[in-house]
Order: sequence, then C-alpha cells, then structure tokens
Amino acid sequence: MATKNFTDAYLVQAYVSGNEAALELLIKRHESKIFGFIYSKIPDRDLANDIFQDTFMKVIRTLKTTTYNEEGKFLPWVMRIAHNLIIDHFRRNKKMPLFRETEDFSIFSIMSDDSLTIENQWITNQVERDLRRIIEELPADQKEVVMMRMYQDMSFKEISESTGVSINTALGRMRYALLNLRKVIDKHQIILTN
Repeated sequence: MATKNFTDAYLVQAYVSGNEAALELLIKRHESKIFGFIYSKIPDRDLANDIFQDTFMKVIRTLKTTTYNEEGKFLPWVMRIAHNLIIDHFRRNKKMPLFRETEDFSIFSIMSDDSLTIENQWITNQVERDLRRIIEELPADQKEVVMMRMYQDMSFKEISESTGVSINTALGRMRYALLNLRKVIDKHQIILTN
C-alpha cells in the first residue's frame, strides 16, 4: 500500500506504536498548510519556523503521553496547537495582531487568558456580558452556531452533525453571524477589548 493512502489516524497510531517514520510522513503531509498558516500570522520566516517546530514538539509530547484522542481530526488539532502558540507569542510581546475568523481560528479563543488581574477580569466579564447580549440579537440559526462554537468549543463538523446541516451551511451561518455581530457592535459603538 502506498504511504499516501494511509490516513492521518493510521499514521498517528503507527507513531504511537513506535514507528518514528509515521510522524515524518504526517509532518511532510501537512507541513505546507501548517507552516503557511503560521507564516500568514507571523511573517518572519525564522520566528514562524520556531513556532512550527514548537507546534510539533507539543504534538510529539501529547502523542507520547497517549492523551491524544482527536479521532481523525489530526490537522485541525495541530492547527489549534499552532494557533495557541501564535497567540502565546503575541501575548509575550504584548502585541495582538488582527485575526480573521476561519474554520481553523476563532476570535473568541483570544478571550481566554489565565493570567488576568482583577481589573482585567472585571473588563473581560463586561466584554463577555456585552458579547452575550449582542449574540442574543442574532437570528436563531446564527445564534445557535455561535453558541456551539464559542461556548461548547464544537468543530464545524460537530456543529453540522448536531444541527443536521452541511459544514458549508454551518460555516456560512458563522460568517453571517460575525458580519451581523460587527454591525451591532458598530451600531452601538461597543468596544470589545480588555
């Protein structure tokens, strides 16, 4: 069987069982997409390479401890790790870039910061309240997708299965929800920062 026919799940299992070459195949298979994602957020090749390496160090550590159970969602899982490392980088440098909502990245994930002062916590709570209030103004189908994505941390595949619509429809609802949220934010001149 040609190696390109092996699924990610099969290669992950092979690596966990001791086949080091399986990880190499996984990295080669997804390298351009993952590195491209990192480089699009941090356009410094050396820094992007560092974060790419850190991403796979974290992947290896997780796979070695056998706490990985993403069941066929290897690439989105790795992209989430890369995304979190990018956020960590910007937090360390106290400079947050503007991010666009995609399937691999959710603007709401920025809001979770464990090292908050009391004042920042109060502001974050206020932002959360404002955000929940404006989410209530969304049409029901859009609100449902936002709530599942933001508060239940569901993937778009899980949302589509749960709501009985296609992934594209779920993505479309999220896109429209974000557009509508921006309109409401602009209309009421709400400042969602902390």
